[in-house]
Amino acid sequence: MNFVMLGLGFVSARHLQAIKDVGGNLLAALDPHDAVGHLDKYFPNCNFFTEFERFDRHCEKLIREGICIDYVSVCSPNYLHDAHCRFGLRLGASVICEKPLVTHPRNIGLLKDYEKGYSGKVNLILQLRYHEGLMNLKQQLTQHPDNHTHVRLRYFTPRGNWYKYSWKADKEKSGGVFMNIAVHFMDLFFSLFGELTLESYVEDNGLYKLELKSSGAAISAEFSIDSRFGLEKSLYIGDSYIDLASGFTDLHTKCYKEIVAGRGLGIDEAKPSLNICADIVQKALDGFNGGGG
Repeated sequence: MNFVMLGLGFVSARHLQAIKDVGGNLLAALDPHDAVGHLDKYFPNCNFFTEFERFDRHCEKLIREGICIDYVSVCSPNYLHDAHCRFGLRLGASVICEKPLVTHPRNIGLLKDYEKGYSGKVNLILQLRYHEGLMNLKQQLTQHPDNHTHVRLRYFTPRGNWYKYSWKADKEKSGGVFMNIAVHFMDLFFSLFGELTLESYVEDNGLYKLELKSSGAAISAEFSIDSRFGLEKSLYIGDSYIDLASGFTDLHTKCYKEIVAGRGLGIDEAKPSLNICADIVQKALDGFNGGGG
C-alpha cells in the first residue's frame, strides 16, 4: 500500500508508525516547515516537500507513471482538513483524516457530497473507540442498558508558552480548545451513551467545565491547558476508573488496521462530536451558563 501525507507535526509520528505497522510505504510528504528529521526513523527515502504545489505535481507525476496512491493521510492544521480530504479524493485515493474532520459542522455535508463523486472514502481517526479498557467498558454498559451512569472526566494537559503563538491558539484555524482536545471525548461519550445534550458550561480563568447528559449518563467534564492546574488525565465511569495517560501507544495503528481492512469509520461518524463541540462554542459566545441563559 502506498501512502502520501500532508502535515508532519506532533501527531504525524503516530501516523508514520501506523503506516509502517500495516506494511505501507510513504512515497511523499508535505509540511511548510523543514524540521522533519523524525521521518528518518520511519521512511528515510520519502520524498519531502515544503510547498503544496510541488507536492501536488509530484503526486500527479506518480499517478501518470502508473504508481497508485492508495491512501492520503491528513495531519495538517484543523482548518485545512476538509480541503486536504478533497485533494486526496481527487487523486483517486482514500483519505485518513485526523480529528476534527472539519471545524464547522455545516461543512460535513459538503464534504460527504463531494466524496460521492470519487472512488475513495474519507476515514476518520477516532482512536478512543479502540482503547481496550474503554471497549471492555462499552461491552459492560451494553449488557446493562437501563443503568444510568455517572461520569466524571478531568483532562488537564498543560501547554507551554509556544501554544499561544501557534495555529492551535487561533480559534479560526483550530476551533479552539474544544475542537483541539474535547472533541476526542465528545466522540467517546457519544459512542458509549448516545446523543448528548449540553446542560451547563462555565469558563473560569483557563478551566472549562461542562455538564452533559444523555439517556444513559450524567457527565461532568473539566478541561484545561493551563499549567496552573497541573497534569491529570482521569476518567470515572460509574465505579470504573480509566487512566487516560496509558493505553494509547498503538491506537492509531489499530485505526489504520481497521481502515485498510475496509472497516474504517466514515464521515457520518464525525457529526455527533462536532455538533456538541460547536454547540459549546456557540453557547460560550452567548454567555450560556445553564438554566436557559
